[in-house]
Amino acid sequence: MLARAAERHGEKTAIICGEVTWSYAAFRREVDRLAAGLRRLGLMPGDRIAILARNSHAFIALRFAIARADAVLVPINFMLNADDVRYILDHSGARALFVDVSTIDTALSARSEQVEHLLGIDSENAPPPPGIPSWTSLLCDEPHPPEERGGEDLLQIVYTSGTESRPKGAMLSHNSVLWEYQSCIIDCEWTRDTVALHAMPLFHCAQLDCMIGPALHVGACNVITGSPAADNVLGLLAQHRITSFFAPPTVWISLLRAPAMATCDLSALEKGYYGASIMPVEVLRELRERLPQLRLWNLYGQTEIAPVATILFPEEHAQRLGSAGRPTLHVETRIVDDAMNPVAPGEIGEIVHRSPQLLSGYWNDPVRTAEAFAGGWFHSGDLGVADAQGYITVVDRKKDMIKTGGENVASREVEEVLYRHAAISEVAVIGMPDPNWIEAVTAVIVLREGHQLELAELLEHCADHLSGFKIPKKVVFADNLPRNASGKILKRELRQSLL
Repeated sequence: MLARAAERHGEKTAIICGEVTWSYAAFRREVDRLAAGLRRLGLMPGDRIAILARNSHAFIALRFAIARADAVLVPINFMLNADDVRYILDHSGARALFVDVSTIDTALSARSEQVEHLLGIDSENAPPPPGIPSWTSLLCDEPHPPEERGGEDLLQIVYTSGTESRPKGAMLSHNSVLWEYQSCIIDCEWTRDTVALHAMPLFHCAQLDCMIGPALHVGACNVITGSPAADNVLGLLAQHRITSFFAPPTVWISLLRAPAMATCDLSALEKGYYGASIMPVEVLRELRERLPQLRLWNLYGQTEIAPVATILFPEEHAQRLGSAGRPTLHVETRIVDDAMNPVAPGEIGEIVHRSPQLLSGYWNDPVRTAEAFAGGWFHSGDLGVADAQGYITVVDRKKDMIKTGGENVASREVEEVLYRHAAISEVAVIGMPDPNWIEAVTAVIVLREGHQLELAELLEHCADHLSGFKIPKKVVFADNLPRNASGKILKRELRQSLL
């Protein structure tokens, strides 16, 4: 893929990261030299190579070099502690680990004997960590003839950030990812004229395979940064005249709340993508008001489908705010009951998929692989409802549905109502153990700066819009909500903190 892009686009800018700028031709040369160096190091086809680092030009070069060397990428969440990193390294059987200055201490604590090679890469504004070989020491000009590998061979193992105690390693083949690139290129309108900012972590498949992968496929210009902080993002959007930007709702909210938003020139920003978690309808309305030229796509999916499953297009937002849209180009989706029967429009069921984008299974976990594909479809674990035209609305995670007093309450419905209150910046609704209700609807609220909110006023607001059993029984005010690096609010952590 990269070879074709270099042949087609040559000296056009492919990568900008801090002071580093690579054309497509230069990017391809660096990848080829790095791939040859990986093989000279003794890494063989099928070996797992892990990256524990923030975004950088070196990260994306490694992504393609690992594939060029016929090895398997294992990207690791840099927010994990040493025990969790060690589990992924051991479970995947990684032989090599690349780190940067921000993760070296965690890596040294997590490293086990099977990790034979520890190497350093640049972060956006810092050199590789001292004391270990740099990735640049691997660069080798000896040509490396690739092995005869097939499209179904393993490209990457991406560990899920789900609700279970130990993550699962989703195995994605070259074909899975390339099918997904096609879906994104066509449905998200990636072109060679796009100038994209990549601020969310590249260890997560949303940024890696929905955004920068398709963008490189078509010859777009890609600006990489390691920080999604509002001031950093707003500055880069203006400086590089960015036309395309992806972020989860939490980051879009932070941009709207940043004082610099009022004076930042974002007139070039034409395409905005959101996903990873549900975008509150009130936030969507505010985005449309403040950035009227911005066309918005809602991308819904998960790691196991590489990861885009459904898309709500810009022209569909006006009538269907809050919807996840319909299946993308190469995905078939149904909503089913527990017996795998399709439910009627308007009824809640589990969202299931069939697609060439899907994982081939979970690494070393045949039991959970069989469970995930029970009935011949992949079980997302999400609950949703579809209208008569097939537009899907995600109601909740199957495990997050609140069962209170014998009734089911979707946390999203309550959150949408709370977001309508002018004093509320962010909110998460969870079920907490309760002797009377079994689970009590509990709202954890972050207020907008300079605002106050009395409990009585909040409950009155809820009573105007919700049935009695859906009104929060408990309300907690917090300074912030815990989230992972991909922007998902960690409701499990919220529950644990309130027990």
